[in-house]
Amino acid sequence: MNEKRLKEWLSSRKRVRETRTPDLLFEAIRKGDRTALSGAITLLESTREKDQETAKELIRRCLPFSGNAIRIGITGVPGVGKSSFIEKFGKTVLESRKKVAVLAIDPSSERTGGSILGDKTRMETLSQNERVFIRPSAAGNTLGGVARKTRETIILCEAAGFDVILIETVGVGQSEIMVHSMVDFFLLLLLAGAGDELQGIKRGIMEMADGLAVTKSDGDNVQKAKLASRELKNAIHLFPPTSNGWIPEVKTCSSLQETGVDEVWEMIERFERHTKLNGSFDAKRKHQDLNWMHETLKDLLLQGLWFQDKMRDFIEAKEAEVENGNSSAFQAAEEIYRLYRNINQ
Repeated sequence: MNEKRLKEWLSSRKRVRETRTPDLLFEAIRKGDRTALSGAITLLESTREKDQETAKELIRRCLPFSGNAIRIGITGVPGVGKSSFIEKFGKTVLESRKKVAVLAIDPSSERTGGSILGDKTRMETLSQNERVFIRPSAAGNTLGGVARKTRETIILCEAAGFDVILIETVGVGQSEIMVHSMVDFFLLLLLAGAGDELQGIKRGIMEMADGLAVTKSDGDNVQKAKLASRELKNAIHLFPPTSNGWIPEVKTCSSLQETGVDEVWEMIERFERHTKLNGSFDAKRKHQDLNWMHETLKDLLLQGLWFQDKMRDFIEAKEAEVENGNSSAFQAAEEIYRLYRNINQ
């Protein structure tokens, strides 16, 4: 890039930043401007202090206009067909004249920090619809692979007028627990005949699911899918009853043949009516708000450990002691905590 083109690029970036004021972004988001929404999410994910201040003010303004969407978490092991399912499921939801936002969390490389961010490519048809917003985000180093600002992104999407928010997890370990804590309905996608190696994953997550769908029920796999569905239905009856009185349902579907996907959407609509009628829908939202207040507080306290030079140097010294075997991890952690408490008294 020559000097002239570099100056032009820097100038254009400066003009973009100047338009990213809370006032202008808020007005554009409320009008459903997807470009403004994308820019606002970029601010949320930015580590620049000025961007963070703008993002906080924007969230404050958007908060009163959020909460009107149904938030759906979609999870399953890699290869279950999450993106293909969302492509067809989104099409079904659009037939109800609703606006759909898809927040797809892509795994990041442990070695390079890079991420493929290929979900938008795999949802080619859905991404071209003007009533759809798709935002792939890198999981980064956040616990469980959940993007750091997913919850705030939900607020922005709802303020922009989206009726259905779909959150696709990475599909590994703790990410399901994190996503479960920010959605109204948690959908687990499963493969028929996947083998005993997946049973542990199923057991650990099935109790969190509000609905289950056996995917790829097509061709020679139809009978396997039906058998798996019956087995899952029998297993669900062994689980303790849910606090909201809803009994999780099991469906079979095929993204390839576009069969059964509409039944999954009908199940979610029944769930929404059921939980709103008995008050558990709003109760869960309030509980989630408190949970995320506590999670945010933990993050801020943890950040506070590293923002003070004295603390950072002390932690690094304790890390060296633990690595060299001169101190136990528990003892080092206690000493770090004592110093942090004394500094902030």
